[in-house]
Amino acid sequence: MDDRLILSDKYQSFLRCNAPVEFLEGTTAAGKTTVGLFKFMLRVAESPKKIHILAGLDLGTIEKNIINKDLGILDDFGSLVEYNAGGKGKNSLPHLLFHPSSGDKVIYVLGYDNKARWKKALGGQYGCLYIDEINIADMEFVREASMRCDYLLATLNPDDPGLPVYEEYINHSRPLPEWAAGTPQEILEMLKEEPKPGWVHWFFSFAHNLGLPPDKVQQIINSVPKGTKLYKNKIEGLRGRATGLVFNLQPHNLITAKWLLEQMQEGKIKFVQISAGVDTSYSQQSADAFAFTFSGITTDRMKITLAAEIHNNRDRITPLAPSDIPPLLIAFLEKYRTIYGLFARNVFIDSADEATIIECQKYKRLHGSIYEFTPAWKKTKVIDRINLQSGWMASGHFMLVEDYCKPEIDELNSYSWKEDKDNEPEDGHDHTINADQYAWLPYKNRIGQGGTKN
Repeated sequence: MDDRLILSDKYQSFLRCNAPVEFLEGTTAAGKTTVGLFKFMLRVAESPKKIHILAGLDLGTIEKNIINKDLGILDDFGSLVEYNAGGKGKNSLPHLLFHPSSGDKVIYVLGYDNKARWKKALGGQYGCLYIDEINIADMEFVREASMRCDYLLATLNPDDPGLPVYEEYINHSRPLPEWAAGTPQEILEMLKEEPKPGWVHWFFSFAHNLGLPPDKVQQIINSVPKGTKLYKNKIEGLRGRATGLVFNLQPHNLITAKWLLEQMQEGKIKFVQISAGVDTSYSQQSADAFAFTFSGITTDRMKITLAAEIHNNRDRITPLAPSDIPPLLIAFLEKYRTIYGLFARNVFIDSADEATIIECQKYKRLHGSIYEFTPAWKKTKVIDRINLQSGWMASGHFMLVEDYCKPEIDELNSYSWKEDKDNEPEDGHDHTINADQYAWLPYKNRIGQGGTKN
């Protein structure tokens, strides 16, 4: 090992760990890439397979930050590695030729920005896969590549927790028991998807990079303004959008189903209006979803979202079509009618989705239904809807039942203003939010302190 690579106890533990999947998350300049690459090359040397993959944003970024940098692959392994940027011989793709004592290995170098190139490379099974900054990687690449390898090692800086890579991959991993205390509580609470056998999560900070002088650490910290998203992600090593959130969801906006049902039984909370909303997207190429919400307005002018549910076509072999929605929607409405004893007769569907509206109305004609399927009333502009909802949330007139509203709670914690247009919300993280708005828009005058004239 290069004597310039000074390892903390945690990094030594990481190098000794024998796991099939490892995620290295943490602050900037924590040494994740430097030590991660060293371990990746060791695993390549040990692998019985000849073909391996090293992936990053693009070829130039990989060359600068991984292959040619100080303590990068060429620096660490010297004459044991040849880099063929334009391919060589039968291997026309950029690749590293590695000469460990176990026999020659080929490591394809792929930018996940170049779909045509990585599609060409992913033809069969291979040994080790390294993904640099998996939080910004093309998700189609991550899915295709990860299912073909024996060992996956990925680095990432904490990012928006609503990104699909967290739900599908990272949040299925867990820290080793002896290092769990060193993982920020905020991140531990997010590692809540069903654990996958042997998947390990590592959190590294400045403290674990023994080769970084204290004055350099302070220089990095001083260069990033406090209170910004960049500071939270890069310096504190925490996920989330530190700035730019559209809504400010607070603990007083969340209630439990048990508490609500008790209040209803005792007559302390009574509903005067129940309705439902539907927002749709049938894309198979994105995480866009179709969303159902079930909500009510009380006698004391509170808007309570009682349930939210999402579906998407991304991973379905047979995608859902508009004709599949009526039975799914009715099952959702009946489930929560049973739980709460509340009937949402009026169901408001995104008026831009004529096909779904027609299918629901057709279903009612053919099979009969107690529900009325109506195009959503969307004359209130998006910015005005946000303004209304923000006021209700601040005053405690907008609540969600946390047991049944996880998709909407997640969206409220992610839905942000566009970074390049701070007066316009993003077109994403808003499917249940939109569906919920369709449900309350016709009755907005019944919500909040004195209602509204908008």
